[in-house]
Amino acid sequence: MSSAGLNKWIVSGNLAADAQVKTVELRSGETAQVAEATLYVRKQRSRDDSFTVRLSIWEKSYAWRKLPYLRKGSLIICTGSVEPNPFISSNGNMPKAGLEMTVLDIDLDRVKSTEDEENQAEGSSIEDSPQLIAVEF
Repeated sequence: MSSAGLNKWIVSGNLAADAQVKTVELRSGETAQVAEATLYVRKQRSRDDSFTVRLSIWEKSYAWRKLPYLRKGSLIICTGSVEPNPFISSNGNMPKAGLEMTVLDIDLDRVKSTEDEENQAEGSSIEDSPQLIAVEF
């Protein structure tokens, strides 16, 4: 097997916001749905070295079926192809480098739920909340 031209990356981070789905028109004239999100990748040693990756999740990919679970703050692992996206920052007109990933698959590591958000809004953590566990024999 030849790996010439292989562009496969794995990146892990937290979602900066819920994924937003939009409909786009393809060159063929057909329409397709794509979800866009931003992944915040933090290096272990320094928060200053963190960066973001813009994610595109197309409706026919394996990652699309994980879309209902993608909530702000969730820790996910994405596999896909990455392309550089240079831009000029609005703060100081400095050239910057961005990354865009076309996501093929997503592994859910830690998923935020609406219950988690409600607990955080009330000032309590999940550990403070009583847990009910059903056991069947």
